Amino acid sequence: MSDGQPPLDKLSIIVYGGYYDKIHYALVMAASAAAIGRPVTLFFTMGACHALKPADTNGNAAWRALPLSEQDRSGGAANGGERDDGYAAMSVATFEELLQSCVQFKVTFMVCEMGLRAEGLEGHPLRDDIPLQEGGVVTFLNDTSKDGAVIFI
Repeated sequence: MSDGQPPLDKLSIIVYGGYYDKIHYALVMAASAAAIGRPVTLFFTMGACHALKPADTNGNAAWRALPLSEQDRSGGAANGGERDDGYAAMSVATFEELLQSCVQFKVTFMVCEMGLRAEGLEGHPLRDDIPLQEGGVVTFLNDTSKDGAVIFI
């Protein structure tokens, strides 16, 4: 439904919460906007930075251990990995599928220097399959558009 206003020219998403379901939905929003040609920036900070850590020595992605923001009402999933497995079984886009779609659609990935420091991740390796740019709030704000939208998740 259009109200006569031109569409937003950019989507900027602050990914703050360190919860699987919140980060998953930020990826849904980013991949969807990028798929329709809208530039997107994801700004990971605070707890969400943990989703960008590399896999453990067994090859398990770090995001799989992230908690859920709400108790699973179906009585099944206890963490992000279990929820993601359930999504895969239902043919819902998984965390990795969405993440890789964002990479393919050239979504800008920023990670907050302060968030890394606050979470004890400063100087630790992050995923090398995602083109991450380190920056701060000022860097993120300079990247936003006056004709765009900023969403906080």
